[in-house]
Amino acid sequence: MKSPHIMIVDDTPENLHLLSNLLIKADYRVSAFPHGGLALRAASQRQPDLILLDITMPGMDGYEVCAQLKADQALQNIPVIFISALDDTLDKTKAFRAGGVDYITKPFQVEEVYARVNTHLLLRRSQQQLETANVCLEQQVADQLEEINRSQRSMIFALAKLSHMRDDDTGLHLERVQDLCRALAIQLAADSVYTHLITVDFIETIYQASPLHDVGKVGINDAIMLKPGKLTPEEFEVMKTHASLGAATLEFVYTKYPHNDFLRMGIDIAKYHHERWNGKGYPCGLAGEKTPLSARIMALVDVYEALRAKRPYKEPFSHQKAKEIILDGCGSYFDPQVVQAFCAIDAEFDEIHASNNEALSPVLPSYLSTD
Repeated sequence: MKSPHIMIVDDTPENLHLLSNLLIKADYRVSAFPHGGLALRAASQRQPDLILLDITMPGMDGYEVCAQLKADQALQNIPVIFISALDDTLDKTKAFRAGGVDYITKPFQVEEVYARVNTHLLLRRSQQQLETANVCLEQQVADQLEEINRSQRSMIFALAKLSHMRDDDTGLHLERVQDLCRALAIQLAADSVYTHLITVDFIETIYQASPLHDVGKVGINDAIMLKPGKLTPEEFEVMKTHASLGAATLEFVYTKYPHNDFLRMGIDIAKYHHERWNGKGYPCGLAGEKTPLSARIMALVDVYEALRAKRPYKEPFSHQKAKEIILDGCGSYFDPQVVQAFCAIDAEFDEIHASNNEALSPVLPSYLSTD
């Protein structure tokens, strides 16, 4: 372990020589400078552990040298002990206000110099050890929180997956939904009027929250949920309640964790992903941008998924056919900006569907089947 490095700044050669010899005898490493400007440049290149600083010097006095040290984020924590012949209380007060940690009056006693230097080096070392411990503790806490978050997201994803197993979902629907929502959000962030709304956190959150879109289907009875054909108008009214049911479930959890952005977006997606741009969707009949952006993204992804899926009453549509239907719904069913982003990356949608298409997608009521 290297011995502490002490910098001495004094315009009097005799003082530099005397202090340097005293400190070298005590096994300190010493660098001595006759004026402040040179000392500041040297400190920025190789930081000392402590500085002994004279006040009365030509050009830049000790107060100004100390002030510049404290203004530099990289140097501000270096302890500065003023050592000066000025013994007036006002001079000492000014030194402390400039950022000094101690004051030695010339002519000094050797034992006093050693005692004050040792004390402040020990304090500085303790401070550094505490800072290091705090950084390690903060990292440990951050790692533990991230692990908790990952565990929670995994459990919620598993529950969302379980909700789809009732309608014989053995495929990768939720995984595709995640990838499609993220791809669409990234494109919207790159080239749309919503660029300012879509941050890195937004993209990550919609990726994690999108599997919650149909979580309310656990509250729909099997006679309707598992019906092999199209639903009657009355049955479809019951099916439509899954949006509010899912949101209500998540809102209950959100009351316990009101600062959780993941849950907040999950609520928006679950409740509003069947709203339409023209206001004729459900459950609230919201129009235009009154529907949260995350739900408008999910609305297009949900329809694309439904169109590409095999149903008991239909074969899966091709990517091109699904694209045509989505284009037909631009400005009525879907936000035109979201459709424009989809068209810019529709080939990526096809690739995502192809790479995650090992089994049937879940049975969903057709989004486009009602007025």
